[in-house]
Amino acid sequence: MLARLKTALPPWMHDWLDVITPAVQILLIVAVALILHHLLRRLIFRASDHYQFPHELVKPINGVVRLFVLGGATLLVLERLGVSASVLWSAFTGFAAVGAVAFFAAWSVLSNIFCAFLIFTAGPFRVGDHIELLDANTEKPGPQGRVIDINLLYITLEDTSAPPDERRWLQIPNALVFQRVVRRWHAGHDAPAPRAAPAEATPSIPEKSL
Repeated sequence: MLARLKTALPPWMHDWLDVITPAVQILLIVAVALILHHLLRRLIFRASDHYQFPHELVKPINGVVRLFVLGGATLLVLERLGVSASVLWSAFTGFAAVGAVAFFAAWSVLSNIFCAFLIFTAGPFRVGDHIELLDANTEKPGPQGRVIDINLLYITLEDTSAPPDERRWLQIPNALVFQRVVRRWHAGHDAPAPRAAPAEATPSIPEKSL
């Protein structure tokens, strides 16, 4: 197509055509990337309104989407500028290796962020509910309280076992919720009375015979 276009143009425009063509392609790549990023942002905000995501969760999701869109556009622009595909692939694999190492190094933090996303989408409980985390292997009562905040790392509970004149809060990692059985009381219902821990049995001392 470019050769056919050169035959229709005067010779003095042939050199300019070699400059104009990649410039137009780069502008198209940037325009498509910006439009795609705008559409994805609108989709994320609509999903956040539907699932009631907090702003702390929407911001990193937008950041990841922007990184992928702009990164892909940058690779396409470099290819149009004449950078070889082997150099681009080497750079991509190098960044991917560094990202994988950072991912495993921060796995405990990232697992809490991912679990926060699951809590907001699946909705096992909401802010205002009373929950109790139970360990299926023991009979000891777990942490219990009213959910007052859910962020990217912790769930904050108002401790219902505290004395009336004292307010205490419990901060539970999000990943711990998916490792326990959750007992839930919906907001507006009477708060359950805190259960006392079972008393430990005292060993009996055998009586000595006289």
